[in-house]
Amino acid sequence: MKAFAKVNIFLKITGTRGVYHELASRFMVVQDLYDEVEFFKKDTKKFVIDGEFNCQTQQNTIYKAYKVLLETTKSTKLENFMQEYGVKVTKNIPSFAGLGGGSSDAATYLKMCNKELNLGLSIDELAKIGAKVGADVPFFVYGYNSANVSGVGEIVEPFEEEALKFDIYTPKIEISTPLVYKTYREHFFAPIDSAIKEKLFQTPSTQILEEFSPKEANDLFAPALFAYDKLQTYVKEDYFFSGSGSSFFKRIK
Repeated sequence: MKAFAKVNIFLKITGTRGVYHELASRFMVVQDLYDEVEFFKKDTKKFVIDGEFNCQTQQNTIYKAYKVLLETTKSTKLENFMQEYGVKVTKNIPSFAGLGGGSSDAATYLKMCNKELNLGLSIDELAKIGAKVGADVPFFVYGYNSANVSGVGEIVEPFEEEALKFDIYTPKIEISTPLVYKTYREHFFAPIDSAIKEKLFQTPSTQILEEFSPKEANDLFAPALFAYDKLQTYVKEDYFFSGSGSSFFKRIK
């Protein structure tokens, strides 16, 4: 099953919730960039993820999704299935890239388990489970082409527009999302008000990309440049910054 990437057409901070930041963002799926997730028969009972990951199994979003799904459903069917089958991921979405690869993998895994094992969970229930795994997971659970995302990522509202085509490049810089948010809070903190948020939520993505500069569109761009000096060498004219980075994208017309 395909696990698609996303870009953030805009990402604005609206406030804080404890250590977390509340946001207003437009997520858009990237239809020609995706990981592929499938189950395979294995000969060990331990949880197995086969794929090119630079983290331990326990830190992988798919494993975290499994643990939350099991905790929520208490399904012995799920537990038995994952003792018999492993998860294979063919990675195409770069890691630490602001493209949501790990979140998309987790969301795809949740949907596959729900379908394969007839768990009977609604899309909203799956999204709530996904929110416990990561802030971007609910968007991928819903599978919208484009959506306005708010709160800490748990509020996902579809935005009616066609998915655009993008040229994307990802510098080989492993960016820490927590560090970028910490830098934003310490040096760039300037939340937008609800009126600006609502205006953004009503504006088509094509218009945002035509009228905003990359720094105006993404509140995390300047903090990322501040925290990672070498990122500046990869900045190109008219390319926007996705999430906390390190990917840049430009609409292909």
